[in-house]
Amino acid sequence: MDEKILADTARRMVAPGRGILAADESTGTIKKRFDSISVENTEENRRAYRELLFTTAGAEDYVSGAILFEETLFQSSADGTPFPQLLNSKGIIPGIKVDKGAKPLAGFPGETVTEGLDGLRERLESFREAGARFAKWRAVIAIGENMPSDCAIDVNAHALARYAALCQEANVTPIVEPEVLMDGDNSIEVCEAVTTRVLDATFAALRAQRVLLEAASEAALVATSHGILHFMHLPSIFGGTTACPVPCPRSSSNAAFRLQSCPRRLAAPASCRARPCPPRPAPTPATLGGA
Repeated sequence: MDEKILADTARRMVAPGRGILAADESTGTIKKRFDSISVENTEENRRAYRELLFTTAGAEDYVSGAILFEETLFQSSADGTPFPQLLNSKGIIPGIKVDKGAKPLAGFPGETVTEGLDGLRERLESFREAGARFAKWRAVIAIGENMPSDCAIDVNAHALARYAALCQEANVTPIVEPEVLMDGDNSIEVCEAVTTRVLDATFAALRAQRVLLEAASEAALVATSHGILHFMHLPSIFGGTTACPVPCPRSSSNAAFRLQSCPRRLAAPASCRARPCPPRPAPTPATLGGA
């Protein structure tokens, strides 16, 4: 593991004024988009569509990295230039989606676990050789009656951490994406409480599996100096409140989580960081979603 390479990639990905292009739609998802404009879902049409995105004039001024689907990573532009090489020539870092999607979690109806760890070490070697310099893995946490369960949170946190450790071993910067879905009819207080539980478990799993975590930017997308990115899907309304949206380690029951740097300093704006952490009320069973 080369910490300098991982750190450099992480910093470039969060360059001011630039963001990450998600061009990693699966074959099934992109078919729905093509169907809406009466375009046949063929490999060539998918290639041409991605080339259209990557060759857009001035895209490099606003895009720091592009997440590719596995098929796309090994495709080339019309003139024969491999897509990773094309992106690099424009100063855009090539990345790769490596998870295999959210699958039903046995014994827990309505909940999922993201799969894709089998063979990931070998796949990462192949992806890095092809030009990928970062990766993405998305866990999906749903809120509902008696959801999320502790099991759903724990198995997804473990998988995210295992994936991140394997990425860093291969000198591929991992994006860790524990997404709490926000399309339910629950209150914002419930969403906050569930997000607290998910982030608590995720950070604890990352630390337990020796994933390097030191942070270097102040945003919901947090880059660390040792090459890991955290996508924290927090309701946008949290950003307009005076309370810090990130769980305070002082209120966490998890010792490993309490020992690391306060995530408030990782994700809160500078104006928030200047204030002391407000007291955090203990969550009630009604806000936790279930056991």
